[in-house]
Amino acid sequence: MTSGDATEPAVLDAGGLSSRPELEARFVESAHRLLADLVSGGAALGWTEPPSRDGVAELLGHVVHAARAGDAALRAAYLDGRLVGLGYWLRYARPTHRPHADLERIAVDAAAHGRGIGRSLTAALVADAREAGIEVLTLDARGDNARALRLYRSLGFTEYGRLPGFVAVGEHRYDKVFCMLDFRRQG
Repeated sequence: MTSGDATEPAVLDAGGLSSRPELEARFVESAHRLLADLVSGGAALGWTEPPSRDGVAELLGHVVHAARAGDAALRAAYLDGRLVGLGYWLRYARPTHRPHADLERIAVDAAAHGRGIGRSLTAALVADAREAGIEVLTLDARGDNARALRLYRSLGFTEYGRLPGFVAVGEHRYDKVFCMLDFRRQG
């Protein structure tokens, strides 16, 4: 939290979001605006150009559908009724990988950085994965995203691999860093 600011982010899961019609009605628009703004600013979210509104709607629809089936978790962070962050994990589809899930697209509004929102979202998603019986939660991050990598390490993730220069953004190349949180090793 920023000093002098007592406002705590509300971190809602898919069920909590659907129980708040005023937020649910604007969720896709708000998520699209958040993701497009971040990608326009160079955020490492897997797109080289801002995603379309329809693309974001399709992605979120897929995640919500998977969450209802127990194969995903979605979290959205709000400050004063405004979406400032989101993230999700998806269970792997391959039958031999079903006990595991991949944490994807932790996105926090640039104006809200430094307020613990990324930590709150990620910690909630880790707790959701543990509760869902996920054995290993994985993620990948762009190698220059030091802030995110520090956050993941602080929450217990360990690096298990790196592909040098694998991520291509125009002429720039970045390492792709693979991390995991193995719940089987935790008591």
